[in-house]
Amino acid sequence: MKRYVYSFGGGAADGGADMRETLGGKGANLAEMSRLGLPVPPGFTIAAEVCGHYNENDGAFPSGLEEEVADALRAVETHVGAKFGDAGNPLLLSVRSGARESMPGMMDTVLDLGLNDATVEGLARGGGERFAQDSYRRFIQMFGDVVLGVDHGAFEDILQQRKDARGVCLDTD
Repeated sequence: MKRYVYSFGGGAADGGADMRETLGGKGANLAEMSRLGLPVPPGFTIAAEVCGHYNENDGAFPSGLEEEVADALRAVETHVGAKFGDAGNPLLLSVRSGARESMPGMMDTVLDLGLNDATVEGLARGGGERFAQDSYRRFIQMFGDVVLGVDHGAFEDILQQRKDARGVCLDTD
């Protein structure tokens, strides 16, 4: 079976700097840093070829990818002691693109994937209400912009209207 998911973190990695073609630039560097013992949070990289497969097969993912991602996600959950989607102790993910070569116009980062109306409550218990709500607001803006193509300015306009109505200057207020 072809492999599509490569894990890293905790001083170990399934790949390294020599796997740039498979892991992309960021994935290869994260794997190498982890292998060198640098404190890299655990995560996983989906092989660059999956993008080509998706584009060449009418939006279909390769067979076995979903199971590999689920296994890698469970490994991250175990390592950090949190669970993706758990309202009490949510695991949040950062999603980053990482082409083999740097390419202008590539997908931007989406931080805090996993936040929703339920998990933000668990995040607030651990990090404070203001931190949790501001993280959720930023996640919605990033997801809307990067994934759904909603103009970032639309979010900024709404936020500015709310700030004006409340007489505050900072986004976090």
